[in-house]
Amino acid sequence: MKNETKRKIRRLGVILFIVYVLLLIYFLFFSEAYGRVAQAEREYRYNLTPFVEIRRFWVYRDQVGLFAFFTNVCGNVIGFIPLGFILPIICRSWRNGFLIILAGFGLSLCVETIQLVTKVGCFDVDDMILNTLGAAVGYLLFAVCDCLRRKHYGKKI
Repeated sequence: MKNETKRKIRRLGVILFIVYVLLLIYFLFFSEAYGRVAQAEREYRYNLTPFVEIRRFWVYRDQVGLFAFFTNVCGNVIGFIPLGFILPIICRSWRNGFLIILAGFGLSLCVETIQLVTKVGCFDVDDMILNTLGAAVGYLLFAVCDCLRRKHYGKKI
């Protein structure tokens, strides 16, 4: 692959990553449609027991509705897939699955802590597990695409 093509792909990756981060900030901290409550109703909420909320959403999926189940469980995974996919594209030093998983966990920990401190959401260890899983899935998708690209072009980027 030509160097100019590589630069264009990285530039596009940077733009997509910036858009991704802005959307992530919006949905996690400002969007009222995704569980944000009015200022008067805010309180410290947290779950420190793994798999409690995941299990609750699965058991009561008929009562809470498909949208709530999908938003909470699948949304937390899907929301971090771009991190695991785009980060290795824009930075060669991040082409390591362990680093991507660590970055996913670290970003998720930051998000959950900010949600707790600002009382915007709930500090939930299940969200951290699902977010980290999403980053890992994103990296796995990157690795598969990179492997296919190398087979097609015969070189590394």
